[in-house]
Amino acid sequence: MLKGLLRLAPYAAALFSLFSTAQADDGRRVFTGTLGKTPIVVELNTQQQDEVTGRYFYEKYHRDLPLSGALQDSTLMLVEGNNRYGDDKPLSTLKLKSTANGWQGEWQNPKGKKLPVQLVEAKLPAPTASTLPFIATLPKDDPYEYLRLQGLKLKPGKKDNFMGYDLQWWMEPESKISFFSIESGYPKQEQQRINEQLLGRLWKEVISYHACMLQGGENAEQWQSVAPTFLSSDIVSLNINTGYDCGGAHPDVGNSPINLNVHTGEAIKLEDVLAVGGREGNSTGTSEGKQREEFAQWLIKQFTSLYPDEMKKPAEGDEDSCDYTDENVWSVFDWYFTAKGIYLGPYFPRVQRGCDEPEWSILPYSLVKQHPGAVQLQLPQG
Repeated sequence: MLKGLLRLAPYAAALFSLFSTAQADDGRRVFTGTLGKTPIVVELNTQQQDEVTGRYFYEKYHRDLPLSGALQDSTLMLVEGNNRYGDDKPLSTLKLKSTANGWQGEWQNPKGKKLPVQLVEAKLPAPTASTLPFIATLPKDDPYEYLRLQGLKLKPGKKDNFMGYDLQWWMEPESKISFFSIESGYPKQEQQRINEQLLGRLWKEVISYHACMLQGGENAEQWQSVAPTFLSSDIVSLNINTGYDCGGAHPDVGNSPINLNVHTGEAIKLEDVLAVGGREGNSTGTSEGKQREEFAQWLIKQFTSLYPDEMKKPAEGDEDSCDYTDENVWSVFDWYFTAKGIYLGPYFPRVQRGCDEPEWSILPYSLVKQHPGAVQLQLPQG
């Protein structure tokens, strides 16, 4: 059951033999220490001294609290939280003095309670051979998130079977993000490479969840569902549907499919398997915009022939109907493999988001095979 691969919280004793300093390339610096007696992890960017930004989490809870303030001489004055919704409530503050390797000072809440703060430059446990490749990139790319993930573990869920392949579902309990790994049906090396991609994506979604919670504050919400759509000896395809309210003007929802080449573990591009609309190998001089336009025109023609009722143009002035003959809604689209063909989902403006994700918009494989791309992948009949 993935054995070494699923040591997803790589902080065993052997990890601590090597360390790296926690400083990102964009000026963010990461510290560890205590607020009162409680361990915390803090990220600060003090490059613009009159607009210092940051965040921190308690190691026990992992939920971010925003920080903002200013640095004058060696004194850092920070406010915890914000009044983004205009309620003007009193907020906790931190007053910190620079030390040789960090900060020390005091946290105070609106009621006057004070607690000491001690921070030192974070030392990061080095990844090991069993660390997922995505997590292994974080010490350099995002040390703060790397330290957050050290304290998170996946909980095994149900076992499943899809198209003859055994699946194991996993959930990260705090974010409720859920994903599957594949437990049978592929050669060992290919299966491990696929699962590294799938579980790496799970952790990316966990990071996105925390970013949404930080941005949206107390009213933030994020929900997600993941569904395998096609598994074969050459292809792993699934769809991620995410709804979120991260403090913007409106909540939103969207798809983010994953299509993997089993033999390389790399993402499959649509033109790898379907070469039309300037995407053929002899059309290298065609601009990307022109390619999209030609593909949209071709796709509308195919769908009009396959699904004439669904593609019927709405009557003039009927703004409530979905116009799938509009090239603009096919200039950007989601796509993934299914047992019947390649699904392509159009993208409508927010006010018509109910037109997204029609069930019928599938290109049969018999049609796809008439326009093969450069990558040789075995597709079903149909």
